[in-house]
Amino acid sequence: MSNKKVANDRSAIKHIIGIVSGKGGVGKSYVTGSLAVSLARLGYRVGILDGDVTGPSIPHMFHIKDGVYGDEVSIYPAVSEHLGIKIISSALLLDGGEDPIMWRGPLIGDLVTQFFTTVGWGELDYLLIDFPPGTSDVALSAFEQIPVDGIVLVTTPQQMVQTIVKKTFKMANEMNVKLLGIVENMAYVQLPNTNEKYYLYGTNKLEELKETFPITILGSLPFLPENTKLIDEGKIEVIDTTLFENITELLLKELDHESISK
Repeated sequence: MSNKKVANDRSAIKHIIGIVSGKGGVGKSYVTGSLAVSLARLGYRVGILDGDVTGPSIPHMFHIKDGVYGDEVSIYPAVSEHLGIKIISSALLLDGGEDPIMWRGPLIGDLVTQFFTTVGWGELDYLLIDFPPGTSDVALSAFEQIPVDGIVLVTTPQQMVQTIVKKTFKMANEMNVKLLGIVENMAYVQLPNTNEKYYLYGTNKLEELKETFPITILGSLPFLPENTKLIDEGKIEVIDTTLFENITELLLKELDHESISK
């Protein structure tokens, strides 16, 4: 018998996708937020569960400071201004946006599951869960208890990427979760008005790994200073997501394939 939790009766969620990384500083939350924006622009109903409890950044990206409330049945998420993306985060439960959450591992892991089960999400096509880096209590508890359809791994093109991919792939297999694909962030810099790319971290290691390892590369993203500036200002909903269109299309194909194979 499955020990997976179910969402409450005020939620109807079709697909749940986890966004993970092997280490911090790779732009995982940026990818999560941008994928949400890209999906919403396609007309899908999208929610984000900010599971990076000790370093929540999703509300800042969407310029959300409040909007969470509850009753005797549910907690209700904040809703983004432009695209109606539903968001829950530990940052929205604190009186001060700069207050730290100083909890031990089990409490943090339980909070993410409680967000899933007690939040009244309404009808969603996709719920994205932004996990903290690494294989922490949060990720392990969530994979055990939340019916995640699959995960997306965000990396940068450094030498350790092959080790991180292999570890994530093995962890996903052990937790019976599908690795839907990999997004390589900060892969290169492209100067304005040129097609020339500068690979600051060296050449792509994922293509080499793909020859011997069963992975799907969803896409490689450059440094985009203009997006960084808008996100710092809480304006992720107006960024240019052209580069995410192909990533989103491939991700949905992988997700459909996974659904059919079950």
